[in-house]
Amino acid sequence: MIVFFFFFFFSFCFFFFFNDTATTEIYTLSLHDALPISIAFLFTSQVQAGGQVEVLHWWTSGGEAKAVKALKEEFEANGGKWIDSPVAGGGGDTAMTALRVRVMAGNPPTAVQLKGPSIKEWAAEGLLGNLNVVAKAENWDAILPPLLKDVVTYEGDYVGVPVNIHRVDWIWANPKVLAKVGANMPTTWDEFNAVADKLQAAGITPLAHGGQPWQDATVFEVVALGIGGPDFFQKALIDLDDAALRGPTMVKVFDQMRRMRGYVDPNFPGRDWNLATAMVMKGQAAFQIMGDWAKGEFLAAGQVPGQDFLCAAAPGGGYLLNSDSFVMFDVKGDENLQGQRLLAKLILGENFQKTFNLYKGSIPARLGVPMDEFDMCAKKSSADLTATIKAGTLRPSMAHEMAVSRTFRGAIMDVVTAHFNSDMSSQEAVKRLADAVATAR
Repeated sequence: MIVFFFFFFFSFCFFFFFNDTATTEIYTLSLHDALPISIAFLFTSQVQAGGQVEVLHWWTSGGEAKAVKALKEEFEANGGKWIDSPVAGGGGDTAMTALRVRVMAGNPPTAVQLKGPSIKEWAAEGLLGNLNVVAKAENWDAILPPLLKDVVTYEGDYVGVPVNIHRVDWIWANPKVLAKVGANMPTTWDEFNAVADKLQAAGITPLAHGGQPWQDATVFEVVALGIGGPDFFQKALIDLDDAALRGPTMVKVFDQMRRMRGYVDPNFPGRDWNLATAMVMKGQAAFQIMGDWAKGEFLAAGQVPGQDFLCAAAPGGGYLLNSDSFVMFDVKGDENLQGQRLLAKLILGENFQKTFNLYKGSIPARLGVPMDEFDMCAKKSSADLTATIKAGTLRPSMAHEMAVSRTFRGAIMDVVTAHFNSDMSSQEAVKRLADAVATAR
């Protein structure tokens, strides 16, 4: 770039000294106009390279760690300095607590993993930086699905950049364990219960689960989609309609949750989700209900989909979407701003979208990324995403902060976890759920 600049400069100098007056005036004018453009072009190129970012995230398990390492390596290969600030546990809840402490202290990280309504809430506080310059240069309007564009914009401005698309409503299984009782992957909840009963009778743990509120909520919303369908899910867990929350369908959802509680092993309290995935890998349990970040764990362990593990959409006919994004907090210093712009550019680049999501188990947030290298589960996820968008049955995940604010999510999780860990009746759980949401309004 520097060579180009000096070539441009000396070319004009040549014409200035060796051409007639009229020509000299023309080229002098051209130099006057072109010089700032050349300098601006040079400056822009420098801004997009280098800089530094401190990245706060909760990607700490096997597949997740490999995925974030890919981003770090690409950032550093482009001249950036990466400061890693991982916060393990809680499905992001612990990280959000750490973030609030940092912001209150006036020392926010440069870039933060964030999602759903939380992005707009932070933006409304005036704490997020503006990424419109990068978005325009990289044509984000054309390469992002409308749903994700809405997630990462606030009042028309880009304040975040999506990394991926996760499907939440998956059932993962160990085929060798299922073969022990002559079972196939269930396609309805009645079939799931029948297979689980067989497994239990054979002394096998049917469901690998970690007793953490966000994991309880994950199973709950997958069951809610399966029992009530996408329309019920919309009314109850997105619109928070009181009649849907108190109705008979929600009673059936809690009835199924009671059965699910009976299918887990006694040591489930406090277990991290990736340890539950490991139980399925090792044949210690048959099933896990978890988003496709679980697939990243299988792949990181060298397992092959369709052979070493099975994937199937949970019953329900919809698609529960979760998406990770990074937001750039409003920070000072050219080095930090350069780092933010470089990171944002790389995240939606086609190369990173492919590499990252192959590790993470998710599918690209960027439209048009070839799926040839992705596994059968990812290809199914991509095909189902397209189909559910057309059918109007795509829904944002409540449990993973895509559908409602953290206040409502917390109210719902409290009731779900209390029910899962007690002998509370379904009718009592429904009443408490609706009352908790009403109180949170």
